[in-house]
Amino acid sequence: MVPTEEASARRREIEGKLKQEEETLSYIKESLEKSDQLTKNMVSILSSFESRLMRLENSIIPVHKQTENLQRLQENVEKTLSCLDHVISYYHVAKDTEKIIKEGPSGRLVEYLACLDKIQKAVEYFQDNNPDSPELNRVKSLFERGKESLESEFRSLLTRCTKPVPPILILDHLGGDDEIETQEEMPLNQLPENTLKDIISISRWLVEFGRNQDFMNVYYQIRSSQLDRSIKGLKEHFRKNSSSSGVPYSPAIQNKRKDTPTKKPIKRPVLIPGTIRKAQNLLKQYSQHGLDGKKGASNLIPMEGHEHDLRLKHLSDALSDKHGPAAGRDDVLDIEIDAYIHCVSAFVKLAQSEYQILTEIIPEHHQKKTFDSLIQESLDNLMIEGDNIVSAARKAIIRHDYSAVLTIFPILRHLKQMKPEFDQVLQGTAASTKNKLPGLITSMETTGAKALEDFADNIKNDPDKEYNMPKDGTVHELTSNAILFLQQLLDFQETAGAMLASQGKVLGNLQLNLLSKVRVYEDPALKAIFLHNNYNYILKSLEKSELIQLVAVTRKAAENCYRELIEKQIQTYQDSWLKVTDYISERSLSVFQAGVKLKDKERQMIKERFKGFNDGLEELCKIQKAWAIPDTEQRDKIRRAQKTIVKETYGAFLNRYGNVPFTKNPEKYIKYQVDQVGEMIDKLFDTSA
Repeated sequence: MVPTEEASARRREIEGKLKQEEETLSYIKESLEKSDQLTKNMVSILSSFESRLMRLENSIIPVHKQTENLQRLQENVEKTLSCLDHVISYYHVAKDTEKIIKEGPSGRLVEYLACLDKIQKAVEYFQDNNPDSPELNRVKSLFERGKESLESEFRSLLTRCTKPVPPILILDHLGGDDEIETQEEMPLNQLPENTLKDIISISRWLVEFGRNQDFMNVYYQIRSSQLDRSIKGLKEHFRKNSSSSGVPYSPAIQNKRKDTPTKKPIKRPVLIPGTIRKAQNLLKQYSQHGLDGKKGASNLIPMEGHEHDLRLKHLSDALSDKHGPAAGRDDVLDIEIDAYIHCVSAFVKLAQSEYQILTEIIPEHHQKKTFDSLIQESLDNLMIEGDNIVSAARKAIIRHDYSAVLTIFPILRHLKQMKPEFDQVLQGTAASTKNKLPGLITSMETTGAKALEDFADNIKNDPDKEYNMPKDGTVHELTSNAILFLQQLLDFQETAGAMLASQGKVLGNLQLNLLSKVRVYEDPALKAIFLHNNYNYILKSLEKSELIQLVAVTRKAAENCYRELIEKQIQTYQDSWLKVTDYISERSLSVFQAGVKLKDKERQMIKERFKGFNDGLEELCKIQKAWAIPDTEQRDKIRRAQKTIVKETYGAFLNRYGNVPFTKNPEKYIKYQVDQVGEMIDKLFDTSA
């Protein structure tokens, strides 16, 4: 019973589901039919729209083509009219521009160049299209006239605005300034801005249309003259200032002017005119007197331990006494040297500035050649002046006036310092231009080397003259002059380079000459003092400067050698006292027994010993008191050593025989006590004692 009810219920459930599915299918079918109907309607509408579009297109396209043809025709008409106007305008160019061309470009350069452009185009048109037209000749004539006027304006502008650079401005630039150096340096000889713009415009037009390089020649000629006048003006500035004030203004000496900011000096040779002048005068004196000065004893002032600078004291006094009139000539020489050095620096600065301006005006492929021509006159003048200095130095060297080399070296040093800047400025110029400075440097080096070589030879061959030998055995003027000369050259050791190697030869020849001169003295002790003083002076001078280091390059043991020579002469001098101390030395004394009566012979021997010692002591002290040892340290050393030897020997002798009854008048023979002997020796080498 139960299963039948479940089956019925299940059947009913299935039937219900089937009915629902049938209803769903019926709804879907109805929807599909509606969709088909809508699709058919849409297709019909689109077909109708397409048909209408085709009809519209068929009616519009012919109209569009007609309009396009009309527009093309209009454009052709306009172009034709424009071409006619353009052609007709060429026939009016001459008339429209003739007045402006005749009046010239001054004050209206832009308008003038525009007119020339029109004329140039008219010329090209007629040449290409109507070469037989009379208008061609007319516009050609106007063009040539306009070009000539531009060239004339170029010359006029350049001439009017090109002026020599004031010397003060050049010196300010040479003085340098750290703040300025950090910025782009303005040209020294700058043209006014508006003028420069006009010159550049004219230059560009002449390059493009003028087909003429004459304006470049005009440019370098005008600027070359300005460069040369600027340098000559600087030189004249030195001369005028020196003649009015006595001292030339130079930024090499750190002067300050009220009207300009304080500047830091650039690195350049700083001349010390006074010091160089003193050396020059002594060397001139040598050339006249054989390095020995005038007759009589040496006029060398004794030095207290070499604390007095011989160059600044003795030479200054000597010059003021002997070379008063020459001092003016030497001032002029110093001015000329300083002026030349500054002119060399000024040339580099001015040339650099000229090149900056030139690059804006002259076409790039013509710049190097034009610059080369521009600087030739000024550079040649500098080289000629340098050659004249070398020539004068050579003539002076032939006369054995070796002061000339002191003129060359400061210039040579400056030229070498400036050479890198010279090379940079002259980069791209002709080889002949680049080689001018190296040629001058080589010439100066050769002349300097020749001077040093001849100086060394003349040191060796300086004549032995008795009247020229210092009677007090002090430092010979030959020695002081030779050392002074080498010390002056030391300031230029970087410049002189290998040339200074000859100083070893100078010292060697000096030593040989001293050994020759010393033969004039008859007293061996005075010979020793003379050689000692000179060797000691040489050694101390070498030690006080850097000369000892340079000498050591060619003479490894130079310092020790001079010390040995000095000690040898001290020993030789001390040997001169043996004739005094031998009277009282123990090795020559007899031994006497106490309480034994002396024999007459023994008493006489003691008397002779005392008398010989007394006479020898007095004689040596009298003679050697007039001798000189300028070096306080050496003088005290020699006195002290000699005093020790003599006092000890005399003290021992006095102790042994002072109480021996060898005479009834002991005060006649025992004239001095030991301390008195020491006091006498302390007065040696001192004429004031």
